[in-house]
Amino acid sequence: MATFGSFALLIALALAAYNLLAGAIALRMLATGGQARISPERLADTARRAGMAGFVAITAAAFALVWSVFQNDFSITYILEHSNRALPAPYKFAALWSGQEGSLLLWAWLLGTYGFILRLTHKTDVKLYAYAGTILAGVQVFFLAVVNFAAPPFALMRGAIPQDGNGLNPLLQYPEMVIHPPMLYLGYVGFTIPFAFALGALMMRYPGENWIKITRVWTMVTWLFLTFGIFLGMHWAYAVLGWGGYWGWDPVENASFMPWLTGTAFLHSVMMQEKKGMMKSWNVWLIFSTFLLTLLGTLLTRAGLVSSVHAFAQSSIGTWFVIFMGIVLGVCIFTYILQRSHLKAEHHLESVVSREVSFLFNNLVLLVACFVILWGTLFPILSEYVVGNKVTVGAPFYNRVAIPIGLFLLFLTGVGPLLPWRSTSLRSIRRNFVLPSIALFATILVCLAVGVRPWKNGEFDSGNFYALVAFALCASVLCAILSEFLRGAGVISRQTGRNVLSATYLLTRRNTRRYGGYIIHIGVVIVVVGLAGAAFNRNTERELALHDKMDVGPYTLECVGFTQDSNLNYNSEYALLDVYRGGKKQFQMTPEKRVYLVSGQPQTMVAIHSVPSWDLYVVYEGTNPDTGQPIIKAFLNPLVSWIWAGVVLIVFGTGIALVPSLTPATASLRIPAARTVPAEPALKGGD
Repeated sequence: MATFGSFALLIALALAAYNLLAGAIALRMLATGGQARISPERLADTARRAGMAGFVAITAAAFALVWSVFQNDFSITYILEHSNRALPAPYKFAALWSGQEGSLLLWAWLLGTYGFILRLTHKTDVKLYAYAGTILAGVQVFFLAVVNFAAPPFALMRGAIPQDGNGLNPLLQYPEMVIHPPMLYLGYVGFTIPFAFALGALMMRYPGENWIKITRVWTMVTWLFLTFGIFLGMHWAYAVLGWGGYWGWDPVENASFMPWLTGTAFLHSVMMQEKKGMMKSWNVWLIFSTFLLTLLGTLLTRAGLVSSVHAFAQSSIGTWFVIFMGIVLGVCIFTYILQRSHLKAEHHLESVVSREVSFLFNNLVLLVACFVILWGTLFPILSEYVVGNKVTVGAPFYNRVAIPIGLFLLFLTGVGPLLPWRSTSLRSIRRNFVLPSIALFATILVCLAVGVRPWKNGEFDSGNFYALVAFALCASVLCAILSEFLRGAGVISRQTGRNVLSATYLLTRRNTRRYGGYIIHIGVVIVVVGLAGAAFNRNTERELALHDKMDVGPYTLECVGFTQDSNLNYNSEYALLDVYRGGKKQFQMTPEKRVYLVSGQPQTMVAIHSVPSWDLYVVYEGTNPDTGQPIIKAFLNPLVSWIWAGVVLIVFGTGIALVPSLTPATASLRIPAARTVPAEPALKGGD
């Protein structure tokens, strides 16, 4: 299988190279209008078909690697290092992306999959798709060159072949790790599509904004994959690492967050280009930057440039990525300078108080956040290069800078829906902001009354202060968004006689993009509520003998046993803890510590009991070597479940936004003609 897989990768590289060269020649012939023995249209079609055949070749290579994993073929170095005989089947499959070579093969395969789908739909706009397909082929050539020459997944062992492999990293032997990396990669790779369309549209001076409409679904689906992947990673860190948190500003976490920030900015600002013909240069550079940040994220993770629990060891592929990123940046700058006259704005801002300005501020804040995170992530590398010492930037730096930025962004999330396009009157502002302002101050008073105050032990506490501000802003933003739903639903209800729920459904179906976006914003608000709860985390640690007890928050934990177990993959120790509240037993928890047999590495399996108010989070730290008794660490983490609930809303809202809106003809069939009233301004406008 190793020979077959290697040959398939070489064939895929040859097909991608042909796709790139033939596609570029065909586009050049179309641009110059020269005569040739073969028509440019036919040459472009052969290039497209080569790209589709390349997908088949990469699929064959990926299948060969997975098949070899399940066959325990330890003659392949990659399989020896990332699998073993006793590894459960789901994790054998996950071995495809658990190491550097396999993950780069996954990158190439996903890009081939996206390209295959794109080339199937080429008749939507043949010339634009030809440009995009050729640019995709250029990216594909790079990744296939890497997996063929710099990081080959089918490299063979030298000498005697071991009977068993080294096993999968214990940190990766968790159910979410079967889906977390592919989700992140679907996001990373997917941003290549809007990048290719943007660069292609700029190269050919594509008229109008139709390229944005073509790529809208691609961009939103990609953003959804990346969002879901990030939150899956947060939940994995929370459930596996045993430190009681879910986001530590780790360099690899930051690497996935930065393209999410610029991608989010792009999704918001393209509406300005669609509706007003504004921010064209801004949008082009947003998507260029997003693609470059996905390459940077892959570089940081795969080349071992940063120290991280997520990153791979030091590697030589860093030079490949740096050169390729330089080429991509050079092509983007050259094309922009050559075609910048095509990106002149058709309109200008008419008022400082308008939805356009709120979008602009939204973009600026997202980019400031991205720059801060980029600076903190690269600072250790830069400091080592300049002064010879690697200076690590920790979580306090990010929290000190990123939290205020995030709160201001949350404020803009609530302000945007309340402002109309172009300009607004002072009277309209007062009317729209009354209820959100009341919600803001009422929440502050309630928080102060229940003990959420910006001080602790008589001194100012920034964590409590930020939590208070976050709760107040969340209430205000939620009120602003819900008022938009109720205002529009009220109009439809008066028109049709429907109840409020039915009217809200029809309102959403009339403009799924706008109201799906509002649902996403509600999800973001719920996530922020959950994040704000971290200011009130509590924890305690004790060594527990049999029937010893420890208290954390309203709970009492009693040790009723500690024992050992084993299977073919690992040995484990765990404690049996009865949990009491108010003197009554509520449930039992079994935190566990595993030691994997092949690697000898330990792994924490956290016990978590979640309710809407908090999580009881219990870690088995191991045993005291002198007494043989378990050491238990327990956390009470408020509102964590709100984070995961918010993610569900974000996914649901994105799904709504992807559904086509009802056309006027379809919508009219759903509204009885008996009661028709002129629509109020609340239903007008865009997203």
